[in-house]
Amino acid sequence: MAQRTDPDPLVSRQSFYLPMRDGVRLAVNVYRPAAGGKPVAGKAPVVFAFTPYRARYYDKGQLVELLDSPQFGLRKLVHSGYVVATADIRGKGASFGARRGFLDRTEAQDGAEIVQWLARQSYASGKVGLIGCSYLGGTAMLVAGARPPAVRAVFSAATDWDKYEFVRRGGITGQFNTRPEDPIAPDLASVPVDADQGGMLLKQAVAQHVGNTPMAPLWYGIPYRDSVSPLTGTRFWDEVGPYTHKKALTAPGVAWYLWGNWNDEPTEQVIRSAANLPAKLIVGPGSHCEVPTQFDINAVQKTFFDRYLKGIRNGIKAEPRYSWWRQDGEGGRLIRSNTLPGVGITRTSLFLGMAAGRSDGTLSAAPPGPGRFDYRIKYDIPTDGYFPFWPASPDGHAALFTTPPLAAPATIEGYTIVSIRAAADAPAANIFAYLEDVDPGGTAVVLAQGRLAGSHRALGKAPYANLGLPYHPAMKRDDRPLVPGAPVDLIFELSPRSYVVQPGHRLRIALAGADSRQRNLAAIRDGLARRWTLYGGAGGSRVDIPFTSPVRFVTSIDRAGR
Repeated sequence: MAQRTDPDPLVSRQSFYLPMRDGVRLAVNVYRPAAGGKPVAGKAPVVFAFTPYRARYYDKGQLVELLDSPQFGLRKLVHSGYVVATADIRGKGASFGARRGFLDRTEAQDGAEIVQWLARQSYASGKVGLIGCSYLGGTAMLVAGARPPAVRAVFSAATDWDKYEFVRRGGITGQFNTRPEDPIAPDLASVPVDADQGGMLLKQAVAQHVGNTPMAPLWYGIPYRDSVSPLTGTRFWDEVGPYTHKKALTAPGVAWYLWGNWNDEPTEQVIRSAANLPAKLIVGPGSHCEVPTQFDINAVQKTFFDRYLKGIRNGIKAEPRYSWWRQDGEGGRLIRSNTLPGVGITRTSLFLGMAAGRSDGTLSAAPPGPGRFDYRIKYDIPTDGYFPFWPASPDGHAALFTTPPLAAPATIEGYTIVSIRAAADAPAANIFAYLEDVDPGGTAVVLAQGRLAGSHRALGKAPYANLGLPYHPAMKRDDRPLVPGAPVDLIFELSPRSYVVQPGHRLRIALAGADSRQRNLAAIRDGLARRWTLYGGAGGSRVDIPFTSPVRFVTSIDRAGR
């Protein structure tokens, strides 16, 4: 196959169709180090990215390439002597075929076949690294789980360890996994492979994409971990794990590096992955796959691949295993540790105080007297955009419980656990909890969030290292409808955080029965409760927050002294 000149004289590119074991042809792009546009001689390690979002396409006449994605620094890797390969998964972009499910075993085997083909080429050293964020982070983990022998290093970001807990966290679908299905027409804007000069093969490939499994109906149709999907005919949660493939993922000889950001729902899964894999981890501020400005994520990736694909002794092995950004006001710092955030920290209990007839409540270190109030669930809330990676404050449709102002800075590190004592007026009800930082002017920022369906409240032992957090088995046999009016305990963790709450700020717990990220809210609301009765006091509801040192609030004496 002839090389095509890239506008970058240090890169030589070729694209082609590679047939899989069943004859389905996938579009592959290979970028080699070059001089004057011509590939240089010699063998180099390969870094591979597998995408459903079109590896090469035109947007308003401009060429867009995965090679130039700021999350990965792939072009710089080519400049540094790596071969980079990208490919469209089956059923997407310029590839033929139809996608079965979402990150399924078919896709895993496809990626493994591409990896092994690349490793055999004359320009390849035989060592391959995988890289990706979000879906691409999932394909990196997926392909590694198929155990292609050439894979030696995996950089995976913003993806899950327990897909059920990620997609149907607490038994409730939400967030971006249930977004509307992408139309197939944009795939026609993919760049045809080099040999497809007229684009006829591209049109034939895209025509097959009508057979793709629709994503939202797939997730809505399997409410329990042991559900059999009518769309795939399998216990799909088991198939897509990836914790169910832990033995393969922890195979000797494969190095791991994981990345997430705090304002991103998958990060709690990324940290779980780090607890189960022989991995390094870095967590930054910001949202989903957002490139941090506080550190150079591309440099982190290159250092990782240099060590495990090129054998360069650059000191990465001697560094602490885990790093994360701790936000402190407008600034912060990078924490480095050999223990995961929150591990070994004793949580501090704050108790929810409430009284009938009040629309707000208290959150205090000393248990208040018994109390209760009825919270009427508000379902008339707008859906929060197309890609709601992080929620806005639910103020206006939630019950609020607030601390006094802080007398000194308080550092939160890890997962907060909520234990809510409540009764609903119907057999089915959902509860959403948010931990917020409220500044002196009343502006609230969501630090952590979680959710649980009342029927999924049963607790059990996780089949993987779970950092001592509550685990809900969510098998069909574990479904326990609520008895209207009967109090139950709803125990679940919120997403993790590393954050310094400033003096004068307040902490707030917001409890709601619906969330703006529930795309199917209009369809399910008639079957849900209208009211939660919340119970406070020493034996009632509380929140356990991982403060790194004793927290101190302003007291009435402090106020009098001022």
